[in-house]
Amino acid sequence: MSGDRPTLPPVRLNSEAELARDALSAPLLARAVRLARWAGPKTRVGAGGELVEEQLPEAAAELGLGDDEDGPAYASEAWRVAVDTGLVEIEDAGDAGDAGDAVGADAEDAEGSATAGDNLAVLTSGSPSDVLAIWADAFDVVFADATAPMIDDFADLVGEDGEIDFERLEWDPEEEAEFLEGVLGNLYLLTVSEGGTPEGPVPLPALAASMIVPDDMGEPTDDILEQVSDAMMRLDDQFRLLEPIGLVEYEPVDEALMAEVGDEPAPPVDDEDVSRYGMVRLTPLGLYGVRARMLEAGVDAPAVGDLAGKGADALLDGIAYFPELSARAETEQWLARREPAAAARELLAAARGADAGGPLRRLHCQQALALTGAASEPAVREVLPDPELGGLARVWLVERGAADVPPPTEAMIFWLAIDTIAAQLAVEGDLEELRELVEGLVGQHSGFFDAAWRVEHPATADVLEAMGRLHPDKATAKEARKAAFKARSRP
Repeated sequence: MSGDRPTLPPVRLNSEAELARDALSAPLLARAVRLARWAGPKTRVGAGGELVEEQLPEAAAELGLGDDEDGPAYASEAWRVAVDTGLVEIEDAGDAGDAGDAVGADAEDAEGSATAGDNLAVLTSGSPSDVLAIWADAFDVVFADATAPMIDDFADLVGEDGEIDFERLEWDPEEEAEFLEGVLGNLYLLTVSEGGTPEGPVPLPALAASMIVPDDMGEPTDDILEQVSDAMMRLDDQFRLLEPIGLVEYEPVDEALMAEVGDEPAPPVDDEDVSRYGMVRLTPLGLYGVRARMLEAGVDAPAVGDLAGKGADALLDGIAYFPELSARAETEQWLARREPAAAARELLAAARGADAGGPLRRLHCQQALALTGAASEPAVREVLPDPELGGLARVWLVERGAADVPPPTEAMIFWLAIDTIAAQLAVEGDLEELRELVEGLVGQHSGFFDAAWRVEHPATADVLEAMGRLHPDKATAKEARKAAFKARSRP
């Protein structure tokens, strides 16, 4: 078993079919599709594949944005998404790649035309995973836009050789991309609850602060606060770009907070006020998209259902540190694919072991068996003589009201007690509950520690030492520590 705990809680994703429907209804992708269907031999493009300026009003009208002053800009954005995702194919457009290489292109610079690309048919006839792959490409396009420098006038950056001097921007593309990746990662963590489902929206100041303010900092300095404010304004621009692709739901910063150009908003004073500073949440599609990017980067980002097709050993190891609700949901999906008796046998076999992860495996095995029905009883009875599994088997049978359950031996009782506490210590559960468990065990068995230190369990000494820390009675705690010493000294 790996001792590594996942850095992120497991997320419950919608089905691929639901996510694909969300992708197709994302405003930006929907616009790109409309323009791909509109494209034809007479559609004139520049050297970089961009629509020539004269075509933009017609494209905006096709999108129903003919009367919107920003219509041509929206059309240009949607067209670029269509080109970069293969919804549109450029014909005879030359070898230019970047739209930046075609700055200043007009009708005289037009070098080609456009037709519908192969991926347009994929969106209508392909599988949900095909649709999501195209959406992911569109997300990449928008992500690149969101991390691009804000330039008011390209002419100021054109050198004597006619090329754009990007160094004058003091812009580091890798640093910008890393920052936004970090923001989306933090938003993912702040959005996903322990149950694996989205919580409420995250205030933009909190998200910006999560990237800027050091964890060990008490009162932020003026310099840190200024950095947070700058980050908020940058994130406001970025989330406005990311919302149309369906990644986030975003309530922008209230422009009324800015009395004059260049002013920074004062800190929020209450919960109602904080919403005016921007509120953002990942959509179900956004959770899928950000998780996919994290997985590509090697981040451990589990999702409920990942283990459903794997063996019981992978299940019990995988859910070792899942929150309770997520562990139950994952187990239910795993059990749904299997016949109860066969599932029970596989779980019990995987629960064995004297390694450090054994107690936690047996705890989750017992919880999994609680979700199975009477059909599992024969498999459970098979392990009654087993020194590691016999105790939990008896617990399961008694809880189900089964007849003819043989009483456990004293050795089995104490072994199960040590194993149970070892599992609880491993998950670092509720301290008060663990203290009550320790008090209950000691109170139920006279001479508990005299018998417990003799238990042949690899965690005996560690458990007794922990009981000495947890038990509120000083004399009993001292007994526990003495028993731990005896266990460690045993040959």
